Amino acid sequence: MRNEVLHGYLIHHRKYRERSHIIHLFTQEHGRIDGILRQMPPPQYQPIRLQASGKSELKNFTKLEIVNQPIFFFGDAFFSGFYLNELLLRLCPLEVEMPKTYQQYGKTLTQLQLLSTQSNPNQFLKQILRQFEHILLEELGYAIDFSVDATQSEIHPLQQYYFQINEGFSPAVKASRASLSGQQILSMLSYQNGGDFNEEQLQLLTKLYRQVITALMGDRPLKSRQLWIQNSQSQS
Repeated sequence: MRNEVLHGYLIHHRKYRERSHIIHLFTQEHGRIDGILRQMPPPQYQPIRLQASGKSELKNFTKLEIVNQPIFFFGDAFFSGFYLNELLLRLCPLEVEMPKTYQQYGKTLTQLQLLSTQSNPNQFLKQILRQFEHILLEELGYAIDFSVDATQSEIHPLQQYYFQINEGFSPAVKASRASLSGQQILSMLSYQNGGDFNEEQLQLLTKLYRQVITALMGDRPLKSRQLWIQNSQSQS
């Protein structure tokens, strides 16, 4: 690419030589894209516009413009923003357009600004994080089929199941803390994309998506989750 205009967000940066930074962006045009910026990097969580040139995986970024006023997150909103950026950095392939995830990312940042105004902030936060994970995993190719089990038999509402990321839902002999009810799994069939999850769906996705994301991350745990837990423990 040569002087191509990109729109997006900074998700991570690190020092490179004396006056430059390697920055990782999530962009509307090319999804995750990396490059060298020979100036101070922009703040996170606000739209930017810049130009990119180069044929290698590491582009040259120039003419950076910050589109809106800075956004500052505190408390749970801060750790949530860190979590979103870490997912994008570690799960998204390089230079693959992800329009649904990009749109949902911007929407989630807007929602995080409203967190402190909610009557039930914990429920609100759980809702918007599951919505983001749902879109991200679907666009990455890890959408879960909630209608059939690992043998392609229909999910039965009275059956208990175990979930495995590479196989799907396998029937369980009896209920346990690790199992899921067929009725709970089938509740996802009524979900309309873009809407809110009901309480049963939230419980299911909180359990499933943590398992999927942990498996995709491999041996490197999420730093954002560790810091979030440490912060919660220090306040309790």
